[in-house]
Amino acid sequence: MARADDGVLVLGRISDDPAAHYEQLKPLLDYVVPRMADVGIREGRILMARDAQQMLSYMRRGRVDWVTETAATAMVLAERSGAQPLLMTERDGVSSYRTLFFVRADSPVQELADLRGRSIAFQNPMSTSAYYVPATELLDAGQRLEILLSPMDRPAPDSVGYVFGRSELNVSAWVHKRLVDAGAMSNLDWINPQRVPPSYRRDFRIVRETPEFPRAVEMVRGDLDPRVRERLREVLLGAADDPDAREALLRFFMTTRFAPIDADTERALQHLRRGVARVAREVE
Repeated sequence: MARADDGVLVLGRISDDPAAHYEQLKPLLDYVVPRMADVGIREGRILMARDAQQMLSYMRRGRVDWVTETAATAMVLAERSGAQPLLMTERDGVSSYRTLFFVRADSPVQELADLRGRSIAFQNPMSTSAYYVPATELLDAGQRLEILLSPMDRPAPDSVGYVFGRSELNVSAWVHKRLVDAGAMSNLDWINPQRVPPSYRRDFRIVRETPEFPRAVEMVRGDLDPRVRERLREVLLGAADDPDAREALLRFFMTTRFAPIDADTERALQHLRRGVARVAREVE
């Protein structure tokens, strides 16, 4: 596979639907490449990975130069491949979000400490807001996490049992039906009636809100030519002000703009990076 060093910029994506994701990635790559001729980029290519493990391998071997990811997966790439954050990605006008822990209003659970011996539903093992962040919060609160076989399974008395619902609607339904004691999801999913029907939400109570963290991050491989990295950063930063980029940005997962990583974002990413490493060490 050619790489940026050979005049080819390779944009990667972890994907379970390569055909659909190709259509979302290609317009932005086509916008970026001609604007990078001055640093030797003549061509753009897309390389899909089936999972984070394959993407880590691509980045370590220099086969992918640039990848767009949710914050936790971005930090997995940073931790295990030396990838570096380039910019924060604002999608649909939102650049950061937070995780909410919720229970039924009639639940005895008042705080995270009360979840010991009880169960919680996360969304999936790749989710930032509905797995990595809440798992880190529970570990930081001194809880031990134990995976359950199903929502009907019960944890040991000294641990919090967790199960993956696969969708936010399942997470909210399982809490509502009392199959699990608590759920975790982003504040954006919480207000989406397709994910938390209003009839459910009326019966819920939020017990914890986390600090905010970036919604998505553009990452580059650690050994990318600094001139290529800086030019890519400039082009992406300027895209929101260029009418020619509007359609490409919208196709790129509803991106509204790319923003510099400020001190608060850097702190949030470092906290997340430590959390990702801790979850890998103590939970997985």
